[in-house]
Amino acid sequence: MSSSFPPPCVNTIDWDDIGFRVREGDKVNGHIEASYSVKTGKWTQPEFVEDPFLRIHGMAPGLNYGQQCYEGLKAFRGPEDNTISIFRSTKNAARMQHSASFISIPEVPVELFNKCVHLAVSLNAEFVPPHRTGAAMYIRPLLFGSSAQLGLSPPEEYTFVVYVLPVGVYHGVHPVAALILEDFDRAAPEGTGSAKVGGNYAPVLRFSERARNEGFGITLHLDSQSRTMIDEFSTSGFVGVKEDGQDKYTIVVPDSKNVIKSVTSDSVCEIAKSFGWKVECREIKYDELPTFSEVMAAGTAAALVPIKSITMRSRNDEFKYHGGDGEPGPVVIKLLSTLKGIQQGKIKDTFGWLDPVEQARPSDYSVRGGRDTGTGRTNGVDGTVDELP
Repeated sequence: MSSSFPPPCVNTIDWDDIGFRVREGDKVNGHIEASYSVKTGKWTQPEFVEDPFLRIHGMAPGLNYGQQCYEGLKAFRGPEDNTISIFRSTKNAARMQHSASFISIPEVPVELFNKCVHLAVSLNAEFVPPHRTGAAMYIRPLLFGSSAQLGLSPPEEYTFVVYVLPVGVYHGVHPVAALILEDFDRAAPEGTGSAKVGGNYAPVLRFSERARNEGFGITLHLDSQSRTMIDEFSTSGFVGVKEDGQDKYTIVVPDSKNVIKSVTSDSVCEIAKSFGWKVECREIKYDELPTFSEVMAAGTAAALVPIKSITMRSRNDEFKYHGGDGEPGPVVIKLLSTLKGIQQGKIKDTFGWLDPVEQARPSDYSVRGGRDTGTGRTNGVDGTVDELP
């Protein structure tokens, strides 16, 4: 193994213009795969696959019945570009276990989740953006039913994969207007709202696209039972700010069983507590929206996005916040600069959130070349696999 880890960034990418997208031609080295067999009750050893493609049976329930869940987290280079750290991966591992329980998939052990995430970052380390850009490596773990299954019953095999790619900021850094969706319910009261499953996101696309065309950068959901409580934004958690006097604030986040437990929102709340601010996790009534001085959307992809206004058309309501003049408010600036400072190693991580990435050891994984379908991962196709003890 090389003694100089992490390697320098590749020179084939314009690091000042990477955006939040998958770019044709800007390929990383590969992704990680592991699978679980119901017959053996064991997970396979992680395998590094040297292309972005999956070999999967067309009758897999992950494709046909929506039996899948996913996660999103990030890795960052330190100030000298000579370290790489992953932000709070254990929280994402626990959240994926929660999501898996909703769709009848065996949970990925936290140790295996973290191992696969670290391997994916380490084996693609040269694609982690340089520190100066403020960009990050986005990490996408995905879990799905993968063996052929016609009946609506649990399959015999499940696949866990981890993809990575360098990204900029999702929504950008400027305040955006939000529109409350009134003709679509994201999650039923006893539904899958707290699980990070694809079925919670795809149906929103037609509404969010329409809202974008009307000048709204993000959409917001109320609870579907009473339409009187704030749940979350379509892509992010809701965070409200109340002024308690000079340089004193209360951070308010929804206490709803129908929302994703945002790792970013949780981090922001912990940071706020360290400032001596109050934090309240409780029901937030729609009628409380005018009382906030600032509102922000919190998520891994977006980090913190200042919300300049929230509109509900049926009531002819438009609530305005700091950011209406195009500049974010003081609270989002302080929280975001502290969060990013910790993630990027500029501010001491007193919370223990950063997990250093080390050079991957060959004994921790096997390698499959691009489009090699000989042995290894099967996904419902004939083949053999090596299992974890």
